[in-house]
Amino acid sequence: MIRFVFRFVGLFVLAAAFVALLYDGTKTIAADQISITPLEQIWTYLDAASLQRLKEAVSRHASAWVWDSLFATVLTAPAALVLAILGALLMLIGRRKKPLIGYSR
Repeated sequence: MIRFVFRFVGLFVLAAAFVALLYDGTKTIAADQISITPLEQIWTYLDAASLQRLKEAVSRHASAWVWDSLFATVLTAPAALVLAILGALLMLIGRRKKPLIGYSR
């Protein structure tokens, strides 16, 4: 059951990555130059308060370098790429196990 949830959420995140890719493609065609949207910008559009709460929580429970090195790097990466990697990882976690062939101990 839990593998189904991982696959479902992974598929949803992959769909969001495709939407982010279409958004970047549309902006690129309209502006006649390459336009790549960082994850932080999309997160700010959706819910800026949760991004601020995450920053405060990370700063409170971990040192400042965790935010600066890890989270800031991920947030400045292209949204389509980050979402595609996250969705693929969730799909891999939730994949069905291969049936065993033959005799195994």
